[in-house]
Amino acid sequence: MDSAEARERALDAAETLFYARGVQAVGMDAVRSASGLSLKRLYQLFPAKDRLVEAYLDRRDERWRGRLAAHVARHADPRRRLLAVFDWLEEWFAEPGFRGCAWINAYGELGATAPGVAERVRAHKEAFRDQLAGLVVDAGAPPALTGPLFLLAEGAMVTAGIARTTAPAAEAREAARLLLDTAA
Repeated sequence: MDSAEARERALDAAETLFYARGVQAVGMDAVRSASGLSLKRLYQLFPAKDRLVEAYLDRRDERWRGRLAAHVARHADPRRRLLAVFDWLEEWFAEPGFRGCAWINAYGELGATAPGVAERVRAHKEAFRDQLAGLVVDAGAPPALTGPLFLLAEGAMVTAGIARTTAPAAEAREAARLLLDTAA
């Protein structure tokens, strides 16, 4: 097995385990078992658990923002694209095994002690905010709405993760609609 395939197997296992159980609850031995790689091979690929967590967050970021962008792009109307963010959140919250935002969870567990993890969490949140800012501008809304809409989305993620319900997405979508109507 080449390094790229081994890396993907390790990341697949890490993503499943870290997201389901939490980063601190999962040791490298559990990732080794789930990936089918030897512990030696796993440490060759990721010399420290923090490096594996960082790679997991980086890969998840690409996928998460890509899925969001694809969902939003299905809508022609710029205002509808902006509100589609909240529709997509609702779909994500309804997925089996949804456990909240992986970056918020990782930051809560490791943010104070793992600078590389904290850096990735901040980069993800900044990139998501930038995605929203582009949608706000495209919708002809005041750029100042970006912050409140970002907070609505983030608050919905946290609340949905804790309450295990999709309702926060619909509530945030309605608040976003009201903000857009007021700004228009």
